[in-house]
Amino acid sequence: MTDLHPVRRALISVSDKTGLIELATALSARGVELLSTGGSAKAMRDAGLAVKDVADITGFPEMMDGRVKTLHPNVHGGLLALRDNADHVAAMDEHGIGGIDLLVVNLYPFEATVAAGADYDTCIENIDIGGPAMIRAAAKNAAFVNVIVDVEDYDKLLGDMEQHDGATCPKFRRKLSQKAYARTAAYDAAVSNWMASQLDLVAPKRRAVAGELKQTLRYGENSHQKAAFYTDGSNRPGVATAVQLQGKELSYNNINDTDAAYELVAEFDPANGPACAIIKHANPCGVAVGATLTEAYQKAFDCDRTSAFGGIVALNQPLEADTAKKIVEIFTEVVIAPGASDEAKEIFASKKNLRLLLTDALPNPRTPIMAYKQVAGGLLVQDKDVGSVDVEDLKVVTKKAPTEQEMADLLFAWKVAKHVKSNAIVYVKDGATVGVGAGQMSRLDSANVAAAKAGRMAEELGLDESPAKGSAVASDAFFPFADGLLEAAAAGGKCVIQPGGSMRDEEVIAAADEAGLAMVFTGMRHFRH
Repeated sequence: MTDLHPVRRALISVSDKTGLIELATALSARGVELLSTGGSAKAMRDAGLAVKDVADITGFPEMMDGRVKTLHPNVHGGLLALRDNADHVAAMDEHGIGGIDLLVVNLYPFEATVAAGADYDTCIENIDIGGPAMIRAAAKNAAFVNVIVDVEDYDKLLGDMEQHDGATCPKFRRKLSQKAYARTAAYDAAVSNWMASQLDLVAPKRRAVAGELKQTLRYGENSHQKAAFYTDGSNRPGVATAVQLQGKELSYNNINDTDAAYELVAEFDPANGPACAIIKHANPCGVAVGATLTEAYQKAFDCDRTSAFGGIVALNQPLEADTAKKIVEIFTEVVIAPGASDEAKEIFASKKNLRLLLTDALPNPRTPIMAYKQVAGGLLVQDKDVGSVDVEDLKVVTKKAPTEQEMADLLFAWKVAKHVKSNAIVYVKDGATVGVGAGQMSRLDSANVAAAKAGRMAEELGLDESPAKGSAVASDAFFPFADGLLEAAAAGGKCVIQPGGSMRDEEVIAAADEAGLAMVFTGMRHFRH
């Protein structure tokens, strides 16, 4: 028997009617018999097409508000029967089961229903049962049956049928089968994870993870690694939902760094003023607030001009012309913002390699979502770090208390430290980072790195002294010894924010008092690995 199998009979039952009439018309023109249910059948009949109701071949009407309509041997036998198996063919003949060569189904919009914030019962009613059952049956029988679950495959189906005179080839059917199983797996993952969230299950026995391909990447972190970008269906504002207006294709590292940048800048409410974050290799090299977006960008850039070259710029307000002019003065990989003026777009248009990404909103830094990290043989799963502190959460532990301005800088530094790889030390002055020490093996080293960067900044800007003089210092975790704290003090730090909780807290507090520092404890740490 040839591997090419003609499409003579199709069952079409779709919730998304996009492209339905065009597909059905093309199939009908080839003499394909159309079977359908409910709204799909009505839409095709309204277009003048001949359609047979599934109820006519099952002998049962749709019932229970449409919950039961396709779960029947005359449907599943038509999908599962092996056409080259004599026993299967005999069973079809005996029971009057006609073969179904093509199944076109897209599922009830469960994910969209959940994303819209529907109540529990509405979400339950949008769990498709018959659709996944038919999809899995057809996909199992890919030797003979075509299964379409994406509108984007309609034209591909018609193209393969055109190429093979109304039949389809095995490679095409197998590709459809793989996509079909991936779709039902993703659908079941969405349902099971939603149910776990409804039950407040932190660690269900099994957790399914699924994604939809957004982009095949040229390579991964390095040129010898293959990579792709998948979306998770959450529609969280950011790099996954942004519209790219210009520039070459995003790379793996671009996407990773842009996500880090936008999540950081979202910590600063645009209602409180403009903010800018510049990221390099997933770490902030400069973060600032300002009276204008241009000022915020300049202050962030001045923190570490060397690292800012080829970096990622994230803004918490729409990009305008003045800021765009400053950004294009150096090479920048990506700019992401919640909008941009026409003038800013025109300025960027002259920089063909600069990617401009625009979103409709900032991500909410307090919205709990799941974070995943792969390890050998498994996944680590945790809540995303959405922790934050306000002034009233802080405990002054030194004899000296921070001034109002120092307290503002401490809270600013704490927000930034949350997004710096551990061990993290951040120096902040007047609403801008002036030194960032990231990813060192000891907190003392991080303090040294941050101080060195501040010193280099002074040289580049022609300052008389390091901008770390009089700065607020944040540490993402407690100081296990006084040495890191004293290094920050030697660099010019005047106040410190840290979680506290070390066995040597009293020793560290005493060292702070002796150095004339003000220090506050948060009771919360921000490790970031």
